[in-house]
Amino acid sequence: MNPAVPPASGGHAAPVPQSVLRKVTGAAAAGTVVEWFDFAVYGFLASQLAHAFFPAGDPIVGLLQTFAVFAVAFALRPIGGAVFGVLGDRIGRKRVLALTVLLMSGATMAIGLLPTVSAIGVAAPILLTLARSVQGLSAGGEYAGAVAYVIEHAPADQRSRYSSWMPAATFGSFSAAALLCWALTAGLGSAAMNDWGWRIPFLVAAPLGIVAFYIRRRLDESPVFQEAMEAQRGKEHSPLRRTLAVQWRPMLILGGYIALTALSFYTFSTYMTTFLKEVVKMPADLVLFSNVLALAFAAALAPVLGRVCDRIGRRRTMTASSLLLGILAVPAYLLASGGTFAAALGGQALLAVGAVTANVVTAVLLSEVFPTEVRYTASAITYNVSYAIFGGTAPFVATWLIASTGNSMAPALYLTAVAAGALLAAWLLPETAHRPLDGRTTAQPASAAQRA
Repeated sequence: MNPAVPPASGGHAAPVPQSVLRKVTGAAAAGTVVEWFDFAVYGFLASQLAHAFFPAGDPIVGLLQTFAVFAVAFALRPIGGAVFGVLGDRIGRKRVLALTVLLMSGATMAIGLLPTVSAIGVAAPILLTLARSVQGLSAGGEYAGAVAYVIEHAPADQRSRYSSWMPAATFGSFSAAALLCWALTAGLGSAAMNDWGWRIPFLVAAPLGIVAFYIRRRLDESPVFQEAMEAQRGKEHSPLRRTLAVQWRPMLILGGYIALTALSFYTFSTYMTTFLKEVVKMPADLVLFSNVLALAFAAALAPVLGRVCDRIGRRRTMTASSLLLGILAVPAYLLASGGTFAAALGGQALLAVGAVTANVVTAVLLSEVFPTEVRYTASAITYNVSYAIFGGTAPFVATWLIASTGNSMAPALYLTAVAAGALLAAWLLPETAHRPLDGRTTAQPASAAQRA
């Protein structure tokens, strides 16, 4: 027999077997890898996309236009969060998670098949924007649903341990995307990458999406969600307006903290490659390889910090991440500006520690802060609004700040300022570690054998 873990503190009576918990975590993480691999490729190929989809001229203008389309996807993520969140709270987590991965894969493959501006003119960037918009809608329903699905299976005192596999999967997917882009750049050369090689990573989305869809379709629904639906039977499902009216305060505070999570993630995972290539003037292949290693380090660090977060609590973890990013942002940029491979890797690693810490605690907070009946909706909107404002605009704002001020450290100072605001949010949000998800029952801590 498989050992069982205690109830996931949502109040459901039946224990969740370890084999089921491992399957749920693995399936959710696998789908997240596919979702964010598809989404990440755009950022890593920003220079090639600027060449393919925007008229020749000032390269900085083309890069800004490419990052503007990058930001458009984030503008649609809150809409996707609201739509898929309401669906996820109404029809279940697993169905929506299967749908989002299909949408993301289809939109990503479409980008790889699009004709360029030299072939069809202005229609090319318009079609690119439409495909990127579908990506944004899909991404809006993905992450909050994936972590809720895992946490609704996990024991109360190990929620961050299990949910940390979602940020690990996200960093891992960015690492895989960066590795593929690096290998193609090194193997094909810059000319071929600008001409046709950039299409390959986008086309990889099709087989990956089919596999992820198959895995997610075979999952069972969350027991916490099933219990909540039983309790709500015969009652009207909470409409979006009521969810916002009741949950606006925790959504606002948590969103203030997630601003740092979003900015640090996309500064570290996406913009630093552009900074090293365009500002520091490092060779593209060395930049991408350093980013691959930094992202792999981040993915490996996430599960470790998940256990730490369970041990020290959410508020201390939030405070630590705010201080780490606030203090290390400028030194990280200064180190990365050294122009060597070691300096680039060291600067990214400094940013990674704070960024991973923020992402790990955010993953578990998304579910612990909100009740089951509206968890998907409230968490998806909160997460995606913050990411739209601070994550999607991160490469654009960083590029604009350097171009406007002439100061290559301007993006680091911006990150430091956002970290100060996140520190305030950390003090305002109540501690949620080990508390019942809905406050109905108190789960018993897992035994030493069950922790293993």
